[in-house]
Amino acid sequence: MNILQELQARFRAALVGLSDASDADLDLIRPAQDPKFGDYQANLAMPLGKRLGRPPRDVAAEILGRLDAADLCHPPEVAGPGFINLRLKDDYFIPHLQAAVGDQRLGVAPVEKPRTFVIDYSAPNVAKPMHVGHIRSTVIGDALCRTLRFLGHRVISDNHIGDWGTQFGMILYGYKHFLDAAAYKNNPVAELARLYRLVSLVMEYYGILDNLPVLEKEIQKQQKILEKLKLEDQNNKKIIEKIKEQDDKVKELRSTWVFDNATRIWLENGSTTPDISKLIPEHKEIRSDVLAETAKLHAGDPENRKLWQEFLPACEDEINRIYGRLGIRFDHTLGESFYEDRLAGVVEELVNKGIARESDGALCIFFPGEKVPMLIRKQDGAFLYATTDLATIRYRMEQFHPDAILYVVDHRQSMHFKHLFEAARLWGYGDVELQHVSFGTVLGEDNRPFKTRSGDTVGLESLLDEAVLRAGEIVSANDDAKPDGPELPPERRREIAEIVGIGALKYADLSQNRTSDYVFSYDKMLAMNGNTATYMQYAYARVRSIFAKGNVDAAELRRSGAEIVLPTPAERALALEILRFPEALDRAAADYRPHQLTAYLFDLANRYSTFFENCPVLRAETDALRRSRLLLCDLTARTIGKGLELLGIKVVEKM
Repeated sequence: MNILQELQARFRAALVGLSDASDADLDLIRPAQDPKFGDYQANLAMPLGKRLGRPPRDVAAEILGRLDAADLCHPPEVAGPGFINLRLKDDYFIPHLQAAVGDQRLGVAPVEKPRTFVIDYSAPNVAKPMHVGHIRSTVIGDALCRTLRFLGHRVISDNHIGDWGTQFGMILYGYKHFLDAAAYKNNPVAELARLYRLVSLVMEYYGILDNLPVLEKEIQKQQKILEKLKLEDQNNKKIIEKIKEQDDKVKELRSTWVFDNATRIWLENGSTTPDISKLIPEHKEIRSDVLAETAKLHAGDPENRKLWQEFLPACEDEINRIYGRLGIRFDHTLGESFYEDRLAGVVEELVNKGIARESDGALCIFFPGEKVPMLIRKQDGAFLYATTDLATIRYRMEQFHPDAILYVVDHRQSMHFKHLFEAARLWGYGDVELQHVSFGTVLGEDNRPFKTRSGDTVGLESLLDEAVLRAGEIVSANDDAKPDGPELPPERRREIAEIVGIGALKYADLSQNRTSDYVFSYDKMLAMNGNTATYMQYAYARVRSIFAKGNVDAAELRRSGAEIVLPTPAERALALEILRFPEALDRAAADYRPHQLTAYLFDLANRYSTFFENCPVLRAETDALRRSRLLLCDLTARTIGKGLELLGIKVVEKM
């Protein structure tokens, strides 16, 4: 039962004949921020008053005269400039709470009109170890799959792995020139990763050398603009602001130049990679040679195809091992190579339909009002990511018939998806919702992309290992501090540490608004208080400890027919928060933002903490009150458990 939806339906009916109610108007009916204003507050009279040219308080009064909600609420009140305060009747919502006791879905009804979603997430390049940059796409995508499925939608998850691109050309080049055969035989994945990093470093060196003259020239150009501005009227505020902006631009370019020079000097004088300074002069054509190896692979060269087929299983096994630790599974893993034989046909059709045309020997799709086109075939005949993505849309539409395709991908790919979606609509796919579910960057404490002290990208497995190690220290310290001595054997401690550590890592990411950057901190994400998975898991375990201490069988209690009563404000507040679970799921699904669910779970845990402090459970004054409070405890634990499950996070009975 969704109280908010019911209130919105009642208000929609009340507005008939007064104004056409929009979803934006009804979104202004929300849970009250302060109990003194009731349980819900409707703030729609203000925008309606503006549209109707009437005082909002008069509009609010007329709405109340039309509102049929006597069975739900006590008489509503108009406050301030036109706020409508609503307080629910206990005898309205307690039966719904009572029904949730025996409901596996906790009162969450499946959607009336289920949709089919294809969700594209994680999508690592399999030739490289997964790193911190993959955590956001992976856990956000998984949480959306779980939540939308629970709400009753058909969800198809597809891991569109990078198994065909330039990264394999880099590994092929490295294998042919830098292979340590003994290391490859002992641990092929580690050796392939080393080869990739080595080739990447040498390629970066030559890229830097090529770009430095262009960068230095741009600095000189911007410096001249700055000097010219300084000759103008220094009392003009607009000029002062322009000087500041230009100065910032020059400083940013100079910092890039210094960084690139430092990188060049570092490379020229050797690095942590043995003998790299000796390798550099011997591989001056490495960038074009890597592209040539990639082109040979795509053209079906027997040697490169054989090596690719040899590399791929080991790389996929390594990625799947990480997914196993994260509890992630996919319905399909259809990488770029899966679409190889479809690309030429896609390009041919786009040209025949006049959607794509030639430009400087390449084939492009141009968009009205935009200078930059989308490239779908290079001058040399090579296809691009955009070509593969268009072929992927066609395949998904033909095979899965989705209502929506969601791409959970870094915000830096926004322009790519803007062009991809426009191209798909030109191609005839105008009825499907195409959505870039973008997200921000994981930052270090210096507010820069999170890296190791040496400046390398943080590997995802090392991130997991460190989180589990720190969680283990917390679990052991808590267990050792118990009054009657430790309760957990070492093996169980390790199991709990894995659950707590990985849960903390996931929750730390999911609790952020996905479009925002966030600063990564082990200490914050493993804190026993605040909006963390550890706090949620502890709240769950605390409830279960009550049942263990009182020797109460939760399943038997649910079947007993015990009734819920709410004699105190703390009990009533907790009961209402439990019933808001469907609302939280709707908010999370509406804009594909899992942090709406984490925010709800945090509020629920806080309501439970207040209840726990003020309402004795096992020592309640009467047996009826004891059983009622035990039911509230059980509903709280089940709701937290289900909420965390939808986020891909496990719970434990003891911590």
